[in-house]
Amino acid sequence: RQDSGRGEPKTLWGSSEPRPPTAGPGQPSPQQRTETLGFYESDRGRKKKRSLSDLSLLRFISAELTRGYFLEHNEAKYTERRERVYTCMRIPKELEKLMFFGIFLCLDAFLYVFTLLPLRVFLAMFRFLTLPCYGLRDRRLLQPAQVCDMLKGVILVICYFMMHYVDYSMMYHLIRGQSVIKLYIIYNMLEVADRLISSFGQDILDALYWTATEPKERKRAHIGVIPHFFMAVLYVFLHAILIMVQATTLNVAFNSHNKSLLTIMMSNNFVEIKGSVFKKFEKNNLFQMSNSDIKERFTNYVLLLIVCLRNMEQFSWNPDHFWVLFPDVCMVVASEIAVDIVKHAFITKFNDITADVYSEYRASLAFDLVSSRQKNAYTDYSDSVSRRMGFIPLPLAVLLIRVVTSSIKVQGVLAYVCVVLFYCGLISLKVLNSIVLLGKSCQYVKEAKMEEKLFNPVLTATPGKPAGKQQGTFKSTQGISTDENGSTSVTNQPVHQKENMPSFLVTSNSDQFLTTPDGEEKDISQDSSELKHRSAKKDLLEIDRFTICGNRID
Repeated sequence: RQDSGRGEPKTLWGSSEPRPPTAGPGQPSPQQRTETLGFYESDRGRKKKRSLSDLSLLRFISAELTRGYFLEHNEAKYTERRERVYTCMRIPKELEKLMFFGIFLCLDAFLYVFTLLPLRVFLAMFRFLTLPCYGLRDRRLLQPAQVCDMLKGVILVICYFMMHYVDYSMMYHLIRGQSVIKLYIIYNMLEVADRLISSFGQDILDALYWTATEPKERKRAHIGVIPHFFMAVLYVFLHAILIMVQATTLNVAFNSHNKSLLTIMMSNNFVEIKGSVFKKFEKNNLFQMSNSDIKERFTNYVLLLIVCLRNMEQFSWNPDHFWVLFPDVCMVVASEIAVDIVKHAFITKFNDITADVYSEYRASLAFDLVSSRQKNAYTDYSDSVSRRMGFIPLPLAVLLIRVVTSSIKVQGVLAYVCVVLFYCGLISLKVLNSIVLLGKSCQYVKEAKMEEKLFNPVLTATPGKPAGKQQGTFKSTQGISTDENGSTSVTNQPVHQKENMPSFLVTSNSDQFLTTPDGEEKDISQDSSELKHRSAKKDLLEIDRFTICGNRID
């Protein structure tokens, strides 16, 4: 019922207060609930007191000493860190393998100037002089390779006589009179200038070779052979003087009393670590830097040889003085090796590059050597090394010949016999080095599974299309020839093609390999709309990518 006056509900027993709940079947009574609630509250209070008692210094120290953790919960992370350590431990071995192979490649190109180049020039001159006796079989007086050899020989002779007008003694005393800080700045400037002039020098020589051997039927688009020749002579002469100043500065550092200048010059190598370690490097950039390090190390060896020759001459070739110079020479070489190892180890660590990449770089250099021995090779091997590493042997050879002829006096018949025997020894060393390098190069190419690229010549690249993507329609009849006994020949002379026939050259597939050193050929062709907006600079950059100063850094 409800009260009509107040409108408040009333219970059945006439009171407005709620009826106390009664326990249903299977439920605790209100008294039991009250007792349970009180028990929980007392238990909560005991736990709170216990937790306050646990916060003691002894229990904190005990927890710090006895707590544990499980590394397998993050197994991938720790496995990656361990692989990084193993990679850093493998870097010295793999890097020195690449350096060792690259230095012998530079040595082979350097010995070529002293040994085989004079003989090839002599054969080219003999052919030119005896040409009327045999008649003009084709339109060319000389083969393109013979023209390039004669140009190299003439440049070498002219620059050698021009170097006689440079006084080495005056340059030495002029540099020695400068302060230490000035010499340090001069040496740094010389290193930068050497890299810049090397990158431009090979372009000057290539322009001369192409201008002198370009087919005459084509429209003339150059300034002439003679201007290019004078530019090449000027370049080789200036570069030789630059290297002479470097050698003189290093000689002054060796002869200083407190060796402070030599220490400062060696510390300059460690500054190179700061400038390169903390930069982002891809595989292509690391390959360029590795080639630069190979060239720099070989050039330093030749500079040390020049310094030793000049010092031994001043002390009348006393063997005891050589052992005085030997510790300084070892210190310079050891610092160079240590800097290269530390630099490459941290670059590979910070950029997650494995140590196996150096074997791929070595295979790329080996591919250049093998491809230059083919019948229809488009460049000489020494020029291929120059483009790949930035090592140009002509200026260094001019300087070394100038220093040797001024330091060693040849008098008497016995002295000339010794010179002839020494020249024969150089030829033997060159031939032996070439044979060993060719065998090792074939082995590295097979290990990298690149031999099929030698047997599959493709069309020369047309503007807007990469050379690696154009498929040739001819089989490999111009590649490495095989005789009846099954032996492979890579030293045959090129066959001259007719002018009206389209030229099919074996393109440098190593460039394609170097662009993707992991062996995967990436498709870089874009849509037709994108190709319309490409400039000619893209096509020119495809020609020569790997000079020392980074004409193209991907």
